[in-house]
Amino acid sequence: MGFGGISIWQLLIVLVIIVLIFGTKKFRNIGGDLGNAVKGFKKAMNEDETTTAKDEPKQIKEDADFTDAASSQTEKEKSTDKS
Repeated sequence: MGFGGISIWQLLIVLVIIVLIFGTKKFRNIGGDLGNAVKGFKKAMNEDETTTAKDEPKQIKEDADFTDAASSQTEKEKSTDKS
């Protein structure tokens, strides 16, 4: 007894029919693509783990003082308006 009442011989017959329809080249391409996808997924998971492990908690700085930047920007605008 195989998978859900399907014997191994029935699976082999279905596999032979699929190979006859699509050809072996398609199966090699699909296998290679699937292998590359799994490798890429594993690599991305490993990179994610290393980046989260390397990231240190960032310290939040005190409130920024934007008054100097705002006043210098308004002075520049005033000087361009006079010209």
